[in-house]
Amino acid sequence: MAKDLFGLLNGLRKVAVAFSSEIGSELQAISRKASAILVPQSRSLKQQDAKTTNEVISEDEVVEKSQLAKEFEELTKYQQSTSGPPTNRPPTNGPPTNSKRYHTWSACWRVGSRRSLHTSAVMRGGVTSDTIDAGRSKRRNKKQKIHHRARERAVPASRLSRLVSFGGLAAGLGLGTATEVAKRAVGLSQEVGGANISSAFLSEGNMERIVSTLCRVRGAALKIGQIISLQDGSLVPEPMQEVFERVRNNADFMPTWQLESVLVNELGKDWRSKVEVFEPHPLAAASIGQVHRAVLKDGREVAMKIQYPGVAQSIDSDIDNLMGVLKVWNILPEGLFVDDVIAVARRELAWEVDYEREAECGERFRELLADDPRFGVPTIVPELSTKRVLTAELIHGLPLDQCHHLPQTLKNDISERIISLCLRELFEFRFMQTDPNWSNFYFNETNNKIFLLDFGASREYSNQFTDKYVKVIHAAVMGDNERVIELSKNINFITGYESKAHIAAYLDSLLILGEPFRSDTVFDFGSQDTTARVQRLLPSLLYDRLTPPPEECYSLHRKMAGSFLLCARLQAKFNCYNVFQKAVDNYQQSTLLA
Repeated sequence: MAKDLFGLLNGLRKVAVAFSSEIGSELQAISRKASAILVPQSRSLKQQDAKTTNEVISEDEVVEKSQLAKEFEELTKYQQSTSGPPTNRPPTNGPPTNSKRYHTWSACWRVGSRRSLHTSAVMRGGVTSDTIDAGRSKRRNKKQKIHHRARERAVPASRLSRLVSFGGLAAGLGLGTATEVAKRAVGLSQEVGGANISSAFLSEGNMERIVSTLCRVRGAALKIGQIISLQDGSLVPEPMQEVFERVRNNADFMPTWQLESVLVNELGKDWRSKVEVFEPHPLAAASIGQVHRAVLKDGREVAMKIQYPGVAQSIDSDIDNLMGVLKVWNILPEGLFVDDVIAVARRELAWEVDYEREAECGERFRELLADDPRFGVPTIVPELSTKRVLTAELIHGLPLDQCHHLPQTLKNDISERIISLCLRELFEFRFMQTDPNWSNFYFNETNNKIFLLDFGASREYSNQFTDKYVKVIHAAVMGDNERVIELSKNINFITGYESKAHIAAYLDSLLILGEPFRSDTVFDFGSQDTTARVQRLLPSLLYDRLTPPPEECYSLHRKMAGSFLLCARLQAKFNCYNVFQKAVDNYQQSTLLA
């Protein structure tokens, strides 16, 4: 059945090509007058939509303004009780116009006040600067909530229903591409690219189809999309990158009846008697499961991660279906050794759907990081955990990619911790949590800790692999080209028979990636061009590639790239050389002790 569906997709693709090449000119002639009327109208509607979009305030901004208005209302009441009614004139000593809260506060000031909240460190009465700071801190460590685009939709649990979903996607993409080619041929599409099939496939309509399908079926296909979303965008077209970015935090969630079914099967019919409170609306919905807040009988807040039905049994078929769609439309570049990538993905996804294994990995990390006060790991609740339900202490805070509003010194510290942890996992623990999804790391400003939340992708690295890999990294950081080539052959990064252009590009990429750790100075991730320079080398790196990297590198490089990109997003500045040298010293010490 799957072959028939993909055969249909190929057929639709051929129809689209024939349509554009044979009758495009005739359609252009027929529709010339219609285009003169419809195109201006379409552009006008688009401009109106854009204007409306710009006027829409996000949910978080509405909440923020509401909370600030409440604070200001308290202050106004206080002023009225002590200094008479407020005037309608904004204070002369208001916040600077470059303040991130300026526009919000200025709106509040227009309500009327004779005193700014920033006038003094301590104010008279019940509202003080400490009160305001406490409120802001509470919002920074605000309660988690699901993405506003997520919808309640049942998960297709059987292999047949999931196959139908992918089949519908395949057919929809083919018809969508044919339609877009026709629209471009007659000049009714505002998208660029002409009648080219590849660009027509990347139309807005097709991107919406992919998002909708991945968010509905969830499971392995959505997980692969989330992994791709964490890359730098150089391996896939920009529209596809935007799609995967949207699905990273935008999975749909199970309806109540389906959720109840999973909990009864895993914890028994009396599962509600084991908790004091259970919130049916999820805090988050991801690729494998969704998370709910609950309160135990002893008053502890916990997070219950509940796996979607059918995802564990459909890993292989989901991957085959998704890759079938991507291969038909030539989305992935040659030289990736896609079959090797998929083989690794199958194995790692099998780990991630095993919540008992994840609980064991989490406890192991608790032990490994017990001596490091910069990090925390939630405590597991064994009596409410099974192979498909995982219950742990609920952590409050912010995902690391939402920490951009924090002081720069704090963002530098957070970023340095992440790089330090990544190197320590490889050099010292030889055990790594390899999923760099930023929502897996929460920063709690109250206790100044980064909490690690998801351990499904944790894995071991053998001493043999680690020893070879660390030597390659060290040689690259030191800029020793000859040693890099020699060690790279030993670990099977290259065979030695590649073209000179490929070897040169490989060396350049390693030397570029080693730059942050090479000099004993502060490295500015915000202004670096490392990603762009490596991207320019990709054609040479992929062309004439003769061997895939060791299978350990797929997850390892994903984690390292994600850590680097997080530092870039936070525009961090810190001395990477010191972090690297400390990791090397610890590695050498552990090797001697072994």
